Amino acid sequence: MTVRIAPSILSADFARIADEIAMCVDGGADLIHIDVMDGRFVPNLTFGSKVIETVRRLTKLPLDVHLMVVEPESYFDEFVGAGADVLTIHQEASPHLHRQLTRIRELGAKAGVALNPATPVEMVLDVIDAIDLLLIMSVNPGFGGQIFIPSSPDKIRRARAMLDTAGSRAALEVDGGIGRDTIAQCWQAGADTFVAGQGVFGTPDPKAEIGVLRGLCSHTV
Repeated sequence: MTVRIAPSILSADFARIADEIAMCVDGGADLIHIDVMDGRFVPNLTFGSKVIETVRRLTKLPLDVHLMVVEPESYFDEFVGAGADVLTIHQEASPHLHRQLTRIRELGAKAGVALNPATPVEMVLDVIDAIDLLLIMSVNPGFGGQIFIPSSPDKIRRARAMLDTAGSRAALEVDGGIGRDTIAQCWQAGADTFVAGQGVFGTPDPKAEIGVLRGLCSHTV
């Protein structure tokens, strides 16, 4: 597997967003992660299409857009039009999950599904052929800078086994509390893509930290 690091701009300094994005690019980031929160599915409000458009102008890196929203389908056209490369929606907010994933792909984006900490991985088994990315939340979504849930590697391991059994080539992403103390155990459990907010932007040298996090995975299989 190849390690992919996705800095989350939820923790970036928006007064210096162009510099922050350039730093991520120079540091070797693989994706830019953008969290969209609606104040309904989660108790916070964040970004919309204008921020996606802004970040799209600042980098050619893939934009990994995580929709923590109810009725996510109402955002698909607008966000893909703004430059999103991946749209990840929550299983818990998507009663017509197969149809919604199919629509994301029809628009030309990759389709992801996120699972909250209390949601079993088996909840996506019947749509696994329609998934390009499976996101395991290792914190309860809604706020940056939360503490990593210790049982998360076990869930990642189950998700990896499920994807492998199905012959899926979907990326297995983990988000929440990812940093030096947690990334290696998630990699060893089978994750390949890592969202890091404070784990990158909250460090003394964010540019170098991207390489540090990648290196912590490199010596394990």
